[in-house]
Amino acid sequence: TVGQEAGYFRVTGTRDLNMFYWFFESRGDPSSDPVILWMTGGPGCSDATALFAENGPCLLDGGRSKPRHNEYSWNERASVIYIDQPCGVGYSYGSAADEDKNERGVAKHVGNFLLEFFGKHPGLAKNDFYVFGESYGGHYVPSVAAAVMDELNLKGIGVGNGLTVPSVQFEYYPDLAYTYAKKAVGHSIISYPTYLLQKAGWPYCRARILECQNDTSKCQTAQEVCSALMFAPYTASGMNPYDIRLKCEKQPLCYDFENIGAYMNDPQVKEVLGVPDSVQWEDCNNTVNAMFASDWMKNFDGQVKRLLDGDVAVLIYTGDMDWICNWIGNKAWTLELEWSGKEGFVAAEDAEILPHGQSESVGQVRSYGNLAFLRVYGAGHLAPMDKPAVLSDMVKVFTGTMPAPPTLVAAKAASF
Repeated sequence: TVGQEAGYFRVTGTRDLNMFYWFFESRGDPSSDPVILWMTGGPGCSDATALFAENGPCLLDGGRSKPRHNEYSWNERASVIYIDQPCGVGYSYGSAADEDKNERGVAKHVGNFLLEFFGKHPGLAKNDFYVFGESYGGHYVPSVAAAVMDELNLKGIGVGNGLTVPSVQFEYYPDLAYTYAKKAVGHSIISYPTYLLQKAGWPYCRARILECQNDTSKCQTAQEVCSALMFAPYTASGMNPYDIRLKCEKQPLCYDFENIGAYMNDPQVKEVLGVPDSVQWEDCNNTVNAMFASDWMKNFDGQVKRLLDGDVAVLIYTGDMDWICNWIGNKAWTLELEWSGKEGFVAAEDAEILPHGQSESVGQVRSYGNLAFLRVYGAGHLAPMDKPAVLSDMVKVFTGTMPAPPTLVAAKAASF
């Protein structure tokens, strides 16, 4: 057992935003170990899904009804804060006036939450602080981190299988579903004519995304156009967009997390956590999701550049069996990113990662200065769920609580 607390912060500057958080102390030395904020994506999905299915101290895996100890928890050597945001997600609730629809709102509300949290825990404020997130966290993490980098002891950010630069990433959906899938799983997921159609349609989709960067009124159209082009054929295949090896088990998320919902809505659990009876937990809130329609296609490379230029370490990590926020698109935007170390990062070589005492590589890393891109072999969108030991070590290495494993520079990697 570790020290933990859960409850609500009534966020400053809002009418009535009650943001639910669940904080777990490090199993190591909480007084000096780093502090991590975790942000699940969606937009509109609860952190509890990550807590109990991916990287929390206890897991509800395999459909179990009672949590079990997770030996690969991210709080092995860090204290971790999980929050439900924006308003209306998970256990968080508030006035309609407090609902966010873009990253400005998220950065302001989560930023204020963090200032209040560290104000309440002054002993933790001196520790190294990191912001991690997944999926739509590719929007949240750079936004929140850039907003608090001058006020908190922010040392780094990590984005796992994120959507950060749609104007680059969307191009690679056909490559992943056709070319790469043939190599990785032995068959393509879309047909060759579909692949050609998507390739031909990409310039039009890209033009709409670029329009959205300077004119928010164009963003919803960009999302509709590009989704129809890139998403519809994959969805029709019946395969899981979060893991190209799997069939879509259960709509809408393709994974069955019903047991997590049952646990989070258990009256005893809610009572212990201080959650009002009237609040009903769900893994993802579609109303919140829809409110972000004009935010979806915005690029957040500007915030990443600002963080890099401010000496904040940036880790972009991706399970290579994911389609929706795939490794090819993520690697592409890190290579295209305009920052002071671009030349060095592009020239750097991909190195195979060999965990201590092992001869088999668990992934590839490319790094230069304070930017690193990590491809995790054999993991899907929910990388900590699929490769818990690898991801647990990754976090320890990145946050400085464990020495880096040896790497071997790959022979010039063949194109996928």
